[in-house]
Amino acid sequence: MIEINILLPTSITKEYTSSMSKKVIWITGASSGIGEASAYKFVNEGYQVILSARNEEALKKVKTASSHPENCKVLPLDLVDQHLFAEKTAEAIAAFGHIDSVLHNGGISQRSLIRDTPIEVDRKLMEVNFFGTVALTKAILPHFIERKSGQFGVISSLVGKFGSPYRSSYAAAKHALHGFFESLRLEHFEENISVTMICPGFIKTDVSKNALTADGTPLNEMDKAQENGMSADECAKQIYSALKKRKEEVYIGGKETMGIYLKRFVPTVFTKILRKSEVR
Repeated sequence: MIEINILLPTSITKEYTSSMSKKVIWITGASSGIGEASAYKFVNEGYQVILSARNEEALKKVKTASSHPENCKVLPLDLVDQHLFAEKTAEAIAAFGHIDSVLHNGGISQRSLIRDTPIEVDRKLMEVNFFGTVALTKAILPHFIERKSGQFGVISSLVGKFGSPYRSSYAAAKHALHGFFESLRLEHFEENISVTMICPGFIKTDVSKNALTADGTPLNEMDKAQENGMSADECAKQIYSALKKRKEEVYIGGKETMGIYLKRFVPTVFTKILRKSEVR
């Protein structure tokens, strides 16, 4: 038997080794807002980043605007197209050879009263925010199990911990994510797979503009609270810190985060506060 050894140039070997040693994170909803800011932050920290969202052109702009475009892979993805997730996941893994973390940021908010909202809109909110995230998690999970390492960062919301007017099905979907990922955390502890639930409050993004109204169309208005909220860049810094420390849950925002503790310790008082608050 003839043994053949192929020696690659040292420069190529070093480049390949360096690439494979870098951490890789897959970010959904990376075309704007928290997802875009998180993409820039992780690239700056030396990560290779897979950018996913529906708008491919917007993703390309994020890649170009990043400090190291060569460390970004654009991978268009719609959370409704769950039949494509196996194919998309294989493409994501192939981009840099492996994936260390997934930041589930893709989703859509809501601004409509329960009585005015047809069930079709409720279903759409659940399909995108809950089932889309769960389906993508199930697609990448075997990769994490095989590597005996993996991390899910899940962008929930403060309304994933308590309900709020005009956000009924959005809040329901976020509540559901907590239940699902808390179970996943317990089931896959031995495979070194961690989960960080991230609950932002008011962050200055276009989330309210894109929120669905009762007829399923976008609100196209900026909430005052959103306008005066924490910057997406600061939010991204806190997300990076939470994932790095492998925290189980983190609340990000201003004084609105106190609602978590009011709900826990004085729920009746908190309910009265919400009734009087101007939320839209």
